[in-house]
Amino acid sequence: MIIKGKTALITGGAVRIGKAITLGLAKAGANVVINYHSNAEEALKTAQEAESYGVAALTVQANVADLDQDRKMFDLIHEKMGMVDILVNSASPFQTTPVPTDDFTAWHIVTGVLVNGSFYVSNLAAKDMLVKKEGAIINIVDLTIWEAWPNFTAHTVGKSALYALNRQLALELRPYIRVNAVCPGPVLPPDDYSEEKIARTGTKTLLDRWGTPEDVVKTVNFLIESEYINADVIRVDGGQRYAIRKHEAG
Repeated sequence: MIIKGKTALITGGAVRIGKAITLGLAKAGANVVINYHSNAEEALKTAQEAESYGVAALTVQANVADLDQDRKMFDLIHEKMGMVDILVNSASPFQTTPVPTDDFTAWHIVTGVLVNGSFYVSNLAAKDMLVKKEGAIINIVDLTIWEAWPNFTAHTVGKSALYALNRQLALELRPYIRVNAVCPGPVLPPDDYSEEKIARTGTKTLLDRWGTPEDVVKTVNFLIESEYINADVIRVDGGQRYAIRKHEAG
């Protein structure tokens, strides 16, 4: 699929990796729809940056875990931008969920977005894409689709479900809609990371360094444009998945 001239919806597209993906698609010539949950100011800034590339940008507030809000979001997209050609499922609340617990709030927030929200939005986008008999869905996962992370039970389960949805949607929506995943490693430190933790995390990769959001952007755009890649995942992690074996076997 040629990105230029297409309409792309990026959930969680206002900040961090979502913002980078939004701007990467805008730079490639796509009109972008920036979904956000609560940060309207950042969404507006991202839209203004996207428009500097000569494309249209629309910000839409919606909690993707809420189907009614998703339907209203698509109604607005259809009114202002037309049908969706490209979807990037990037929204992902990063909250801890230790086990056992008596408070299931974070569990419902995280899995609501990653599991229900990703399915709701993909389902609505697929209806648009099937009309045109062309479309691309990109799901942003991470290494928890292969690993367990302490205190991140909901996140691990949610991302694993998104990876399962990736291959399932590719099967269900064939042959017109391709569905692939990108798995970033350390490319953008969280705000609460100390300098020491940032340095330590870099050494957990085979390249002994962090990547950049641009590394993820290039991969997202590559998968959208690569017509014969489907139901797959590309890791952009500097080899982090295998770096545990850098020094010894066993």
